[in-house]
Amino acid sequence: MEKKRFIERYKENVVRKYSRRFEDVNDREKYNALCDTLMEEINQKWILSREKSRLERKAYYFSAEFLMGRALGCNLLNLGLYDEVKEALSEIKIDIEDLETREEDAALGNGGLGRLAACFMDSAATMNDNLCGYGIRYSQGIFKQKIENGFQVEEGDDWLKNGDGWSIRVESDAKIISFRDQKVKAVPYDMPVIGYKNGKINTLRLWQAEAFNDFDFTKFNNFQYDGAVSEKNRAEDITRVLYPNDDQRPGKVLRLKQQYFFSSASIQDMVERYKKDFPEDITFKDFSKYNTIQLNDTHPVIAIPELIRILLDEQDLSWDEAFRICTETFNFTNHTVLQEALEKWTVDIVTEVNPRIKDIIFEINRRLIEKFKQKGISDYEIEKYKIVHDDVVEMAYLAVYVSRKVNGVAKIHSNILINDTLSQWYKIMPEKFSNKTNGVTPRRRLMYANPKLSNFITKRLGNEEWKYNLSKLKELEKFVDDEETLKELMDIKKYNKERLARYLKTNESISVNTNSIFDILVKRIHEYKRQHLCILHCLYLYFRLKEDKDFDIYPTTYIIGGKAAPGYYRAKGIIKFANEVSRLINGDSEVSKKLKLVFISNYRVTYGEKLFPAADISEQISTAGKEASGTGNMKFMMNAAPTIGTYDGANIEIFEASGEENNFRFGNTVEELEKLRESYDPYEIYNSDKYLKRALDALIDGTLSDDGSGMLSDLYSELTMNGRDTYFVLADFNAYRKAHEEVSKTYKDKNKWAKMALMNLANCGKFSSDRTIKEYADEIWYI
Repeated sequence: MEKKRFIERYKENVVRKYSRRFEDVNDREKYNALCDTLMEEINQKWILSREKSRLERKAYYFSAEFLMGRALGCNLLNLGLYDEVKEALSEIKIDIEDLETREEDAALGNGGLGRLAACFMDSAATMNDNLCGYGIRYSQGIFKQKIENGFQVEEGDDWLKNGDGWSIRVESDAKIISFRDQKVKAVPYDMPVIGYKNGKINTLRLWQAEAFNDFDFTKFNNFQYDGAVSEKNRAEDITRVLYPNDDQRPGKVLRLKQQYFFSSASIQDMVERYKKDFPEDITFKDFSKYNTIQLNDTHPVIAIPELIRILLDEQDLSWDEAFRICTETFNFTNHTVLQEALEKWTVDIVTEVNPRIKDIIFEINRRLIEKFKQKGISDYEIEKYKIVHDDVVEMAYLAVYVSRKVNGVAKIHSNILINDTLSQWYKIMPEKFSNKTNGVTPRRRLMYANPKLSNFITKRLGNEEWKYNLSKLKELEKFVDDEETLKELMDIKKYNKERLARYLKTNESISVNTNSIFDILVKRIHEYKRQHLCILHCLYLYFRLKEDKDFDIYPTTYIIGGKAAPGYYRAKGIIKFANEVSRLINGDSEVSKKLKLVFISNYRVTYGEKLFPAADISEQISTAGKEASGTGNMKFMMNAAPTIGTYDGANIEIFEASGEENNFRFGNTVEELEKLRESYDPYEIYNSDKYLKRALDALIDGTLSDDGSGMLSDLYSELTMNGRDTYFVLADFNAYRKAHEEVSKTYKDKNKWAKMALMNLANCGKFSSDRTIKEYADEIWYI
């Protein structure tokens, strides 16, 4: 980059965009003009990348979420321009970090599903693979979380209110989406996904729903003001909110409309592009030679009947040809073993969204039954495979039956799929199934979020090869007994803790002790993730510190964050529980010297960039067998934090990679919980420990208040009543408590702790999404 010319172009863009002198515009306007200046640089490379890959085989990643986070810093990092632009801006008295804070997090996801999709896009571009993303351009995200009187309050997350400098509207590629009772436009916005210093730029295409007629002048003139914009509002509702509340039927219809909307637009886009690039192939015989689709969970599975519809109704193919193309094109990633998350739609809802799609699904199901009967499978056995039964459509079954490959996202998860959740399918189609353990991008999660640690690695290894192959970090093991290395590692951790402490002071108005253990648990709030186990333990520690003068712990700051689905009453109760316990502990002048609990509001990617580098210990405490993989565990490991965790998801592989002796494993295994299930009585455990009983009683005895909502008494009943405690919180409590005692004891030996931290960092290479993407590219997509 030629610095002088860059500054000239930047100032020219400010004047062009705002018609004011450079000195007179504010930071947000300077940020917007910087985006424009950088997009001029990006667009040239983007065009070349598209042209180079136009006739090559491509993979398409269909996902309801792409949790991209802020783009400015990571785009500069991947372009190899971060330091140069930072230096250029400093010459004109601009701090790049001030401009970075002006960017809103792109509200395009919620949890691990969306962050994984974003990591995969980053890694594919870095690995020079042709991967295009398709999703939804939500205008309000899932929601912006506020905490009022301890309760979660949802507000719209209007991330686009100040514009979006990283997307290009492509009106010429708009599509028509037909529902039973509505037609809307799907307008694409393209976002560049930049490979790390390699010139490769892939595309994330996000669809926005718009009306054909935004404004009915006749209705407005007749004083029907709401009616004048009703078509506009109903169209925009489709892409307004991620995961709209589906407690009632209208919400369910809207959710399926969302899924059909982006799936249909994306399939139409792929078909049109194929016809343009390969006009001679009017029978689409080579469609699957140049295109492969990865369905990220069940949300986009409706793309399967949609491709059949287009090939049958619009391209005049036979059923057999259309179905063959689908079976060669689609692949499916399952992300959960929870039955409530394996999407099922009642037939009437599918019909209301699109009757033709319902007919195609029924025909797939009819032919499946016919085919299985011809194979000699009994009617009784066929019942286990029916895609449509009891007036319900099983989207996961549709995906497994039609897809060429099916994968889980961690070894234990994939084993549960083939032995339990999808065992009947594995029995007859074992060749389809494989495991692809998740990963996270080291660009955002290490190089960008933790530059001091990144520089530390480069200095110790003597080169930057690790940035292209994270397994090179294994070489750090040779420093495990080097006191200077260990001290520097802990100094970096202390720096990041101090940075987070300032951020907490600014954003949460709370002061924390940076010499305490930073124990961090951040993820979507759900009972199986067991945030209430951590909160209950904090309450246990509070009462024990108050009443047992012989009891002591190393000063610890527990930090919890995450959002609960708006309709998930008990998850919202867990948030209220956290904030009540936080009020109790932090308000006690004596106990708060040893113990603090902070619930952070509106956890998001940008918050995570402060949290992961600062963690001393990573909380991964889901019920064994319930977490498919997790990616937060990998982000903490990548930032040199040991794990306190159950034998679940990717925790198992983390323990294997870095050694159980460098982590704190606790709790029942899947097999042990199966044996325990029949005779389990949480009430016995409740009565077995006076401090645990005291902590649980606080939910109902007035120590804590739920302001009449009933949330805390609901939690009490769930945890203590015989036949309840669905996720075995009390069954694992004692082991969890003892594991924390070991954490407290071990942390006192700073040298030993530093060695554990270094061993986690040195062995995180497996958990790079670059490795995961290579496995998808080589073994599923063949790109």
